[in-house]
Amino acid sequence: MSNALTALFNVEKPIIQAPMAGVQDYRLAAAVSNAGGLGSLPCAMLGAEALREELKALNEATQQPYNLNFFAHTPPEPNEQQEANWQQALAPYYKEFGIDPASITAGPGRMPFNEESAAIVEEFRPAVVSFHFGLPKPELLERVKKAGAKVLSTATTVDEALWLEQHGADAIIAQGLEAGGHRGIFLNTDMTTQMGTFALLPQIVAAVKIPVIAAGGIATAAGVRAALDLGAVAAQIGTAFMLCPEATTKPLHREALKSPAARHTAITNLFSGGPARGIVNRVMRELGPVCDQAPAFPLATNAIAPLRAAGEAAGTGDFSPLWSGQNASGCQEVPAGVLVEELAG
Repeated sequence: MSNALTALFNVEKPIIQAPMAGVQDYRLAAAVSNAGGLGSLPCAMLGAEALREELKALNEATQQPYNLNFFAHTPPEPNEQQEANWQQALAPYYKEFGIDPASITAGPGRMPFNEESAAIVEEFRPAVVSFHFGLPKPELLERVKKAGAKVLSTATTVDEALWLEQHGADAIIAQGLEAGGHRGIFLNTDMTTQMGTFALLPQIVAAVKIPVIAAGGIATAAGVRAALDLGAVAAQIGTAFMLCPEATTKPLHREALKSPAARHTAITNLFSGGPARGIVNRVMRELGPVCDQAPAFPLATNAIAPLRAAGEAAGTGDFSPLWSGQNASGCQEVPAGVLVEELAG
């Protein structure tokens, strides 16, 4: 175990479980932390009371360090014309399932880190707080640090890594293009800047002075060793944990991860408006993975949510975000603690 890893997290193994909203709760985070890795809890889609309940359960389930993950995006202004265009693109599917677009209501959404979030961090004092899409306002970040948490954030380019170092991150998660779920891209929206994990990682390691964590396409102990050999202090792994019994991954999603379909993933904006990697399904094939009509993150979610619900009720994931990295080969139906041991070698 590296000295940098010990200083950062006080954990035994260089394994961080990626926070994965929609497929996990406190149980997966606790299992990973109890096995000597760093478990993570996704918080961006939880209201304050729901988050407090999760944290109470997490604190009962583990006495080890864990990570709370928040989003730091700037919510876009709703655009009625863009929303109308998006609903028009989805109109044939509404007709297929008998959905009245006028019945669509706003969902829980994804909230950026705010005063309420900071108060919860101060109340529960987690060992680590991580952010996606940059960092929160300086005054909020200062409150996180005063609460004793180490601060991580995701960089998808060297420029983002340098920005994070300059603005107060204690360590950087180098997210390669192979990673499942949402890209942490935040300095611009140019997807041509994105690169693979083992191209990005050594460039970030060379550019910054703070510790770097590798993420994206890492699914085996050999992959973890390769990341460490390239200068990472740890590997952040998500997809491999999605079949563990502690994960809340839905049956349709589990079957997709176990099927040949998992070999074909793509970056798509259909499910939230932001670029995210998932298994290619019907709606991605028919509208194209990236659709100009989709509103900005996270506003695309509301209009497609009824189609997801209808599809899943009919037994299909054709309209569901089947998040997965490019390497689902490491997915195992074993307890998360066993997987941590295997990954750590």
